[in-house]
Amino acid sequence: MLYGILKPIAVVLMRLLFGLRTHGTEHVPATGPFLIVANHSSVLDPPLVGGACPRRLTFLAKAELFSVPVLGALIRRLGAQPLRREGADPSALRTAQRVLAAGGAVLVFPEGTRGPEGTLREAKPGAALLAMHSGVPVVPAYVSGSGQAWPRGRRLPRPAKVVVTFGVPLRFTPATGAERKKQYEDASRRMMAAIADLRDGAVGGAGVAKARYPLQIT
Repeated sequence: MLYGILKPIAVVLMRLLFGLRTHGTEHVPATGPFLIVANHSSVLDPPLVGGACPRRLTFLAKAELFSVPVLGALIRRLGAQPLRREGADPSALRTAQRVLAAGGAVLVFPEGTRGPEGTLREAKPGAALLAMHSGVPVVPAYVSGSGQAWPRGRRLPRPAKVVVTFGVPLRFTPATGAERKKQYEDASRRMMAAIADLRDGAVGGAGVAKARYPLQIT
């Protein structure tokens, strides 16, 4: 209930402060479970993607945030689930799987932590594990401008133009055989490549920036 009350307010604020624009919402499934995988350059990314997405999202947030007074209780009531970033977190993956099994939608940032605006880094294995185990559609998303609006190390946000773009859903089959690790790595690279395609389209078409940013995927 709190999510439904606060989302319209948050969207108005994000449009006023950051000129939030959204593209590709037709790629977001209207019903049924799905996973969104997005780049991550700002603490603003979860509410920006949540505000842009027409469906309610559950997102995984670093566990440390849940111990912050007021903030921890708020994000938990908004559907956030804690994620330990040091190594794999089976508990967080099981929670996400339960949300998907119930027909919900989950937002994951495959890179695991924030990085510079426009630079994509190698994905952690969690998103690929979740996608391949669940078999649900995976919607790539690119958030442009959030790293300018509130970059890492800055105390308060500043005005900037933000665009959230959703791409065509990807499908992954369960990993099998002795080559599972390679299959997870291939799925991770495919996700990041889809996000990179959206980024390059935003750079060329949305007027956020003209230069091509580096893509650091190894």
